[in-house]
Amino acid sequence: MAATPQQNGAVERPAGFAARGRFRIVQLLRAVPIRWRILSIAALNSAVVIVLAVLIWNGAKVLGSAWEDVRQVRESDKILASLESETSRLQNLIHRYINQPSPELFAEILLLREAVLGTLTTRASNDPMLSGSVERLEHVTSRFLDGFGELRAVQGKIAKTYEEQVVGPAKDMAGLYSIIEGATGHRDALIWPSLGKSREAFTAMLVAANSYYLSLSSASADDARRNTETIEKTIPVMTDLADNDLQRMALARLNTRTLALQEGLAKLTEELANRTELLRNTIDASQADAIGAIDELSVKMRQREQKAQETFDRTLSNISSRVLSIAVIFLGIILSAGVLIALSIRLPLHQIMAAMHAITSGDYDRGVQGTAAKDEVGAMARAVEVFRENAIAKRKTEDELRASKEKAESALLELNTAQQNLIDAERLAALGGLVAGVAHEVNNPIGISLTVASSFARRAEMFESELRTEPLRRSKLDEFVKTSRDAAQQLVANLHRAGELIQSFKQVAVDRSHAERRQFSLGEATDQIVASLRPVLKKAAITLSVDVPEGLMIDGYPGSYGQILTNLFLNAANHAFADGRSGAISISARARGSDDVEIIFADNGAGMTPDVQRQAFDPFFTTRRNEGGTGLGLHIVYNLVTQQLGGRMMLESRPGQGTTFRIIMPKVAMGGPSITDVSADGTPQWPNRTMSST
Repeated sequence: MAATPQQNGAVERPAGFAARGRFRIVQLLRAVPIRWRILSIAALNSAVVIVLAVLIWNGAKVLGSAWEDVRQVRESDKILASLESETSRLQNLIHRYINQPSPELFAEILLLREAVLGTLTTRASNDPMLSGSVERLEHVTSRFLDGFGELRAVQGKIAKTYEEQVVGPAKDMAGLYSIIEGATGHRDALIWPSLGKSREAFTAMLVAANSYYLSLSSASADDARRNTETIEKTIPVMTDLADNDLQRMALARLNTRTLALQEGLAKLTEELANRTELLRNTIDASQADAIGAIDELSVKMRQREQKAQETFDRTLSNISSRVLSIAVIFLGIILSAGVLIALSIRLPLHQIMAAMHAITSGDYDRGVQGTAAKDEVGAMARAVEVFRENAIAKRKTEDELRASKEKAESALLELNTAQQNLIDAERLAALGGLVAGVAHEVNNPIGISLTVASSFARRAEMFESELRTEPLRRSKLDEFVKTSRDAAQQLVANLHRAGELIQSFKQVAVDRSHAERRQFSLGEATDQIVASLRPVLKKAAITLSVDVPEGLMIDGYPGSYGQILTNLFLNAANHAFADGRSGAISISARARGSDDVEIIFADNGAGMTPDVQRQAFDPFFTTRRNEGGTGLGLHIVYNLVTQQLGGRMMLESRPGQGTTFRIIMPKVAMGGPSITDVSADGTPQWPNRTMSST
């Protein structure tokens, strides 16, 4: 056959300049092994990752530095705010202390003073943002705190002056007024009106002096001076009107104390003015200077923070633009390379796949393209071509063998079919019954699950419709969630039940369908078989009890063991409890020594007569032939126990008292004797077979 243009690696070139260029690039790429093509994509990806990582790392350093500046500026702002708050509060406490001195206020002022000094000497001085600009603030704050000491000294002088030069003379004057009143014999004396006026002026003076001391009211100071002058003017009048020496002596003394009081009030006024001036020039002015210094530092911090933030934003923008640009460039390169590499692999593979489809469909005349290529795909094409040639040769050979083989297989199939029909029909009949029963059991939870799922689907549609037509309410959502939870719980419960039934029957069916030898737990296998028999139990009034210990392991054929229990159970249901008779069946097992296991299957049904016992294991023997019995059930059981499992089987029964089958088999199956030993007269003989004499 002549070679076509598609053979020997020749590929039809597509029309067009772009298509021709792509074809040439693909052809060049095919000269490179596929692993190197794939590694080139990985290398490009790695290069992208490395470049982006370097950019991000450098940008992260700049961003970290800018962010550290922003963070430090904010920390410095907190220190300045703390200083401003503490100095303002200290100023308020000093004013309160000046007006109302108390030990508590003084103690609080001292504590706050230490706090301000601590903030300056520890936090502000050590702060990298403030350490070079805090000298003025320290100077102003120190002057502010030192002014409080000077103010306290002035306050002490004021208190002393008030006590010694105002309160002291006033007390003396009060005593002198009492002496003058006592020396005046009667109210009609000429001195009495002047004495009363002087005494009233004295009382008003005391009130004004106290008010002035406490409130610094200028009006109170004027009242005190005016009343003192009134007292001074009344003394000469009262001296002229005095009628005894005691009065004149007391008035002279009163004049002296009045002059002392005038001097005390003048000195008190001077010292209070000094205190006010000191409070204004030292405390308040220093506080204002401190606030100004803090404001200047705050402005500097704002400018520095703004600059750091601009650096941060600019760096972030630069990093983003660079990363995006590089990512776009490399992405374009990677996509282009990936498309070309994919085409260099996909197109030849598509050709090979087309050739394989042609071969599998029987079209052996179509040649394989790309066999001349040097890459791995070319090797695959050559292998497919060899496969095509072998398929052609195989087809010829098969055609020659098919005719003779069909004749031999036909005869052998007919022989095997006739040989196995009777035994297989009986063995599969039990499995078919189990299938029907399990299907009925599984149908219930599946049907319930289908109903619940349909109802839940309708409820979901209603809920979706409600969401579209009206706003969602909490009560509707709670109701839908509750309905969903109930439906899910019912679905899980019923599907779990169906799963358990299916799993039990699946294991039993698989074991019976495959005569595989494996190690299995006798207890688990018994439970699975019993689970598959539950549907039959529901139809008959039979109770079933199982006593098989855990951990009893058997190396044998679980399918054969399942067939044994099933046949024994169905035999009991059909014969021991015929016509719906109620009763009980028990299955128990125990280890016999270290090598054997004893299994006992017992019922309390109708039992067997001695004649029936003798023929129970014979093939085709049945007491219910007219009702469809085949007589192979116990025969198969005996065959499996003795031949496949290598054990022995014993039967004990009595009419009306039930039947017991005792099976002793090795833990490791070793096979057994043949089913029958035929005697000279043709009667089957059963070795290792023991019957009860009762």
